[in-house]
This record gives sequence, C-alpha cells and structure tokens, in this order.
Amino acid sequence: MTKVDFKKEFKQLYQPSTADFVVLNVPAMQFLMVDGQGDPNRAPEYKAAVETLYAVSYKLKFMSKQELDRDYTVLPLEGLWWADDMDSFTDKRDKSLWYWTMMIRVPDWLSADWVERAKQVAGEKKKLPALGDLKFEDYDEGLSVQIMHIGSYDDEAPTLDRLHHEFIPSNNLAFNGKHHEIYLSDARRVAPEKLRTVLRQPVRRM
Repeated sequence: MTKVDFKKEFKQLYQPSTADFVVLNVPAMQFLMVDGQGDPNRAPEYKAAVETLYAVSYKLKFMSKQELDRDYTVLPLEGLWWADDMDSFTDKRDKSLWYWTMMIRVPDWLSADWVERAKQVAGEKKKLPALGDLKFEDYDEGLSVQIMHIGSYDDEAPTLDRLHHEFIPSNNLAFNGKHHEIYLSDARRVAPEKLRTVLRQPVRRM
C-alpha cells in the first residue's frame, strides 16, 4: 500500500521560501474545522478544538487505510485568524481579541459520510467537548501570498507588518480573506526558535 504525503506532493503549498513572499493560486480543499475566540495559550475552547480535530482526523485515516486500502499522512494543523482590529496581529498582539478557525485538511476521496462515521466512532472512544462544533467544509482561497516563518509564533509580527504594509500595497494587491497559518512543527517538541510556520494571506488584484 502506498502512503500519500500531501506535504511532499504539493510542496508549493507547504514549503514556501523563507526569504521572499511568494504569490500563488491555492486550490479548493476540504477541511475539518472548529471556530472559536480567545488566546490560544489560555482558552480551553482552543485546546478542545485541537484535540477534537486530531481525534477525528486520525480516525478518518485509519478508516481510509482499512476500508479503502488508501493510506495517507495526517496533514498539519492549520488556523485562520482575524480580529475586529487587524493591527492586533502586528502591533498590539492582544490574543484575547483574536477569532480563529482551527482546521485539518481531509483528502478529497473522503466524503461527508466518512466524516460523520469518524465523528461517531471518535466520540464513543473519548469525550470530545468540541465534537458538536466540528464542521466539514470546502475552503477556496485562490490567489494568495505566503512565506515560511522560522521561529516563535510571537516573532511573526515584523513579517506580517512587512506583508500588510509593504508587499501587498506595492504589488497592487488587496486583502481578500483571513490570515492563514499552517503549523509544520509540533510546538510541544520543537524549540520556539526552530518552529516552521507557513504564513498565508489571500489577496485580490487591484
């Protein structure tokens, strides 16, 4: 059985440059998602969301392997982030004001019926407080700008400031969606200065 690793098959989505912003078209994909609000380091809702996403994602993987003979590497955690005042991402960094949608991509050969079965089985094995909030949706970003950030999440601000106030306006682009991050490193096991995070911003041409 071949095991698919989407990070290797779609390097342009998961391995951008660390030095320069890259403009690309991101295809539509399907995700498990949970919405919430508040500081991810403190809000219990955030922890519950992430736990639920991983529980259902791994159940889907095992079902696909056992029943369809199609194995794959579970994709990394991703997050959409926004706030009423977007300067809170670059200047104030007041995480209590942030809204988020945490999500994990699902291969296109798995449908909503598979997700519902995985949710049921995962919920029977473990209490998952966010299971009722889990949704399965398509997400289509289209034209986007991204870069690879190496380092602590709290050190993203200068890169985001350069993206928002220099690269986007100087290239006749405008915001066209929520700030997007893809977490390629496990923060529980990797030192903050070595964390690898894709920073992505959907845009439109002016």
